[in-house]
Amino acid sequence: MKFIKTPVKGMCDMLPSDMRLREHVLGMIKKTYGAYGFMQIETPVMEHIENLTSNQGGDNEKLIFKVMKRGADLARALAKENGELADNGLRYDLTLPLSRYYANNKEKLPTPFKAMQLGNVWRADNPQKGRFRQFTQCDIDILGDNSTLAEIELITATAAMLTEIFAEINISDFTIHINDRQLLSAVALQAGFKEEEIGSVLISLDKCDKIGLDGIEKELLDNGYTQSAVEKYMAVYRNVKPGMEIETFCALIAEDFLPKQAAQQLSDIVSCVRPMLASGVKIVFDPTLVRGMGYYTGPIFEISMDGYNFSIAGGGRYDKMIGKFSGQEVPACGFSIGFERIVTVLKDHMEEGFKLENGAVAYLIDKRVPQQRRVEVLTKARELRENGQIVTVLPMSKNMKHQIELLEAEGYTQFEKIYE
Repeated sequence: MKFIKTPVKGMCDMLPSDMRLREHVLGMIKKTYGAYGFMQIETPVMEHIENLTSNQGGDNEKLIFKVMKRGADLARALAKENGELADNGLRYDLTLPLSRYYANNKEKLPTPFKAMQLGNVWRADNPQKGRFRQFTQCDIDILGDNSTLAEIELITATAAMLTEIFAEINISDFTIHINDRQLLSAVALQAGFKEEEIGSVLISLDKCDKIGLDGIEKELLDNGYTQSAVEKYMAVYRNVKPGMEIETFCALIAEDFLPKQAAQQLSDIVSCVRPMLASGVKIVFDPTLVRGMGYYTGPIFEISMDGYNFSIAGGGRYDKMIGKFSGQEVPACGFSIGFERIVTVLKDHMEEGFKLENGAVAYLIDKRVPQQRRVEVLTKARELRENGQIVTVLPMSKNMKHQIELLEAEGYTQFEKIYE
């Protein structure tokens, strides 16, 4: 048997310097979100296949890593024609597991409940820069609050957290894009699309930044929609101008289709969030923002940075999902941070890796050093550790110069060589 030393495609080995940076960022995330009252929870990495394939996850449902049934259950499934061979799957996000978690534990939780989750998710995706098959997500969600205060808290907390993290690489600018799924649906209905066609239409609109308006129009026509509906639909978005305000866009929607409450709530969110943002951070209304998940029901938001072709955070309101588990609708809203993408941005702007702090000390002991002398060194190392110092005690390598170079790369600045 031939062993393969490289990790599975789309998954990464983490070196010590990688882990130091990741743990540092995770610590900042926990601290900031904790200050906003979010409470950390954890859900299993595997979910029931029925939950994962419930038409709530958009294209992510095509990317599930399924876990096959085992033993007699697998034998029975194989014996059936078109039998489902999987009973579980690795979670592709943290939102659907949270909905099941809340439905199962609601009686033990406060209302509204402000949840914080940090954990790995898996998608059988095509790996590229900032996109992996196994990656960490950091989510905050507010469950049980149907007011715009939920969106305001989520956006301001996430903006504060990103401002603090990016300050370490002297970046202060990023943009929060905001829209509402109800406005997106209104434009589609006004154009003449049927309710059941809206999801497919929005999938095309979601590609606006990649294929442009002409590309969207062609795709809709290729999908078999009528020339009349497509032209009416595209006419609205061809009138969109950079910096367009919510009220100006809503004027393009006929009164019979316009959800006035949605437009007002969106304006309220922007008005309350804007003065809470640090200098350099913008919040803008983006009429073409869609978000790919099928479970969004109201305001949606994403965060982008100049120079990167991916969003670094995204979320929105999903008031219908928890009810599918509990039978009773619960208002819900969340924001998910692309943790791997944040780490990518940090690495791009760091001249050196994330090193140990506090002048770490290394004792290098020659193999001929007697036991009593080793005990003296170990005792001294213990005393330094008790005073908050990072200390490692290592056997001296034959190539000591290379050994020290590697330790210096990790952040060690003090070396003591112990000979007999």
